[in-house]
Amino acid sequence: MKEGMTLKRVALAILACLLWSTAFTGVKIGLQYSSPLSFAGVRFMLAGILLMFLGGGVKNYLRELKNHFRTILMVGFFQTFLVYSLFYTGMTMVSGALAAIVIGSSPLNTALVAHFTMHDDRMTWQKTGSISIGIAGIVIIALSRKPWSVDGIVEFYGILVLLASSISGAFGNVIVAKAKQSVPPLILASAQLFIGGTALFILSIPLEGLPPFTEFPVEFFIALAWLSFLSAVAFSIWFNLLKKPGVRVSDLNLWKFIIPVFGAILSWMILPDESPSLFPVIGMCCVALSIVAYFYCVKFNRSVCKISDKK
Repeated sequence: MKEGMTLKRVALAILACLLWSTAFTGVKIGLQYSSPLSFAGVRFMLAGILLMFLGGGVKNYLRELKNHFRTILMVGFFQTFLVYSLFYTGMTMVSGALAAIVIGSSPLNTALVAHFTMHDDRMTWQKTGSISIGIAGIVIIALSRKPWSVDGIVEFYGILVLLASSISGAFGNVIVAKAKQSVPPLILASAQLFIGGTALFILSIPLEGLPPFTEFPVEFFIALAWLSFLSAVAFSIWFNLLKKPGVRVSDLNLWKFIIPVFGAILSWMILPDESPSLFPVIGMCCVALSIVAYFYCVKFNRSVCKISDKK
């Protein structure tokens, strides 16, 4: 029986997205003191370890890791290593609010990836139209950074890097949803975070050197602790939802429209050198509107299909 997105699942999806929306501010705070790859690596290693203690014991954890190593490795590569190596690199080029808005388009990227990789998650002309609104929002933001200028080209590249990060995350979502063997979501989240984080940290050593943790202020460690906690909780919720019967990848990702709104607002409120401006706000509205429109297109198409089936 296909349950789909029940009220409880919607509430959990919203909770995960609200947690993720706080990450942009935390990352910008941490990047004031640490290089991007080592910061990301330590964050996700800690998040993986936090979840490891909840995975049902060491023996159970190692057994599941052995049985599903290929799936866990692929998810760790796309969902943590590649996503966050690109994400943290992009965050060094753009503001926290701008990053929140660009990453907020991830449901649209996920819908496109799902169309080409999931047989039951196809695009329609209505979905394409709603996605086009979101793409227009990203284009408005990108052009507002004046990429033809010397300063603007850096932010423009940052936007492209963040979009690549979003697409990698979409592939990670699809891999979780398509996994033929049922990997316990808690163990999947823990193992892929730890493996991806370890790979990021190892990569950071020859590129960035060992981070001088003893020289970092308390503010850095507070940001690191919060980011590790939110990653552990949000990923475990998300992977659990992806494995639920009747939950489509594109439907679940629609709730990520919350991320650009709350992420941008938090950055404007907390980060001292960030404030709202016209074009990013217009872009944010376009992205949020396109995701809501996409949601209603999906619901409309399914209602039509149900009426046709009854006939």
